[in-house]
Amino acid sequence: MRILLTNDDGIQAKGLRTLADELTLAGHEIIIVAPDRERSAASHSISLRREIRVNKLAKNEYSVDGTPVDCVVVALQKIITEPIDLVISGVNAGQNMGEDILYSGTVAAATEASFYGYKAIAASICSYTDQIYETSARYIVEFLKLGVFDLIDNLEVLNINFPNLPYSEVKGIRLTKTGHRKYYNFVKISEEDETGFSYQIGGDKPVWDKSTGTDAEAISEGYISFTPLGFDLTHGEAFPDILDWIETNKLLQF
Repeated sequence: MRILLTNDDGIQAKGLRTLADELTLAGHEIIIVAPDRERSAASHSISLRREIRVNKLAKNEYSVDGTPVDCVVVALQKIITEPIDLVISGVNAGQNMGEDILYSGTVAAATEASFYGYKAIAASICSYTDQIYETSARYIVEFLKLGVFDLIDNLEVLNINFPNLPYSEVKGIRLTKTGHRKYYNFVKISEEDETGFSYQIGGDKPVWDKSTGTDAEAISEGYISFTPLGFDLTHGEAFPDILDWIETNKLLQF
């Protein structure tokens, strides 16, 4: 397969490099287009009103002075001139579960690829330190051999989270729903005076709702979490109530 690799941790990130090496050894053709530095929590932002620099570092390898979504846009509209089969974003240093998917540059890059009609995977490992990237990379190669590519529908991203375990200790895979999490002490005040204050977004480790069937439950029990994310943004189930309200209040115009 011809695979575009990107991420939000930067082009030199170990997660991306480990995955690229494993995919290459498995016979896949890899094109890397990734941010020139860490752009975690960039979400689905794009860079407006400034020029973005792209540097060719090697054959099929480009760094971009922009966001993860910038990388996907320029890769698909300028850099890649022959058809590709799949876009993989990651492997990210840290989980992308629950509400984190809304902040994640990793998930956003895969989502942008899905908007262009490409099959896309977002891959993350659930630890901020001492990540065992070899586990996730080996599993991704195996998933591709087993045809995971065929499971991804239009306007869908397969969001995969890996427990930070050696390969032999992973218990299996669970099909999961997106759970919920809370960060406490999310705002860290670094300086304050009578004119205002300075702060950083950070917070303590998230507290996960490990309800049955969630991504967080699967990870906590040593399983890989598979969550298909859909991006038809219209919530059709709300139509009847809203239409009834419009008609009841004689607001419907013909």
